[in-house]
Amino acid sequence: MHVNIAVMGAGAVGCYYGGMLARAGHSVVLIGRPPHVEAARRDGLFMDTQSFQAHVPMQASIDASGVRGAKLVLCCVKSTDTESAAADMAPHLEPDAWVLSLQNGVDNAERLQALLPCDVAPAVVYVAAEMVGPGHVRHHGRGELVIGPSAVSPEVAKLFADAGVPVQISDNVAGALWAKLILNCAYNALSAITQLPYGRLVEAEGVQDLMRAVVQECLAVAQGEAVTVPGSMWEEVLRIARTMPAQFSSTAQDLARGKRSEIDYLNGCVVRKGEALGIATPVNRTMHTLVKVLEGRS
Repeated sequence: MHVNIAVMGAGAVGCYYGGMLARAGHSVVLIGRPPHVEAARRDGLFMDTQSFQAHVPMQASIDASGVRGAKLVLCCVKSTDTESAAADMAPHLEPDAWVLSLQNGVDNAERLQALLPCDVAPAVVYVAAEMVGPGHVRHHGRGELVIGPSAVSPEVAKLFADAGVPVQISDNVAGALWAKLILNCAYNALSAITQLPYGRLVEAEGVQDLMRAVVQECLAVAQGEAVTVPGSMWEEVLRIARTMPAQFSSTAQDLARGKRSEIDYLNGCVVRKGEALGIATPVNRTMHTLVKVLEGRS
């Protein structure tokens, strides 16, 4: 089945998943910044993945009107841009469109749903990818998605699976979102502050103790919010270093490029929720503060 798909926020995550769907034969429109859009229009998206390298033809636009006519919209903008992206998309979305939030943080789907005329669902994203040039995405590892149950979830899951993207439909998406948030809280700030990739980071003296403290604070806040986080989070933290050893966090990439990061929606989110629950989060507060200081220097 052929589907019209739009990617709102065609950075590394959006380009990887949009590219996989386009390669499977669907009509995909990338909505992003001019350099990427121009390159994709001219040459297609160059996908440099662990299993193939190819120029994938697709449409591209710098305007949110590109979502018009799409049945599936992948919202991949930074958490800082969620409301503005929703406002830009809203006039152009079909009422029967389905928006999937492929974003960091635990509340983006709710923030989108409050402003959009169609159904929105969260997805948890596990992929290591980066934009290494205009219209050029490099895939470093993994690529699976976790989405919540809905009337269209099986259809969307099949769409991704047929495109080579592993998908799980979970009854505990809140727990999966928190699990991803905890991984981000453990790695993102430290990778940004040190400008080290995950594999080297975890080998540095004292770092694992620091990361464990971050995880314990996050789990305490999640428990306070009555969220059940699946599995062993510490084992997941260590697995990230094994499966993505060369990956720099998105926060590290943002700071290196002088961009505003999503730290307010990662460690900062845990700090705010902890304050509301009366749960102390001193290590997450330190990580958040240090990244904000570094952001202010750029």
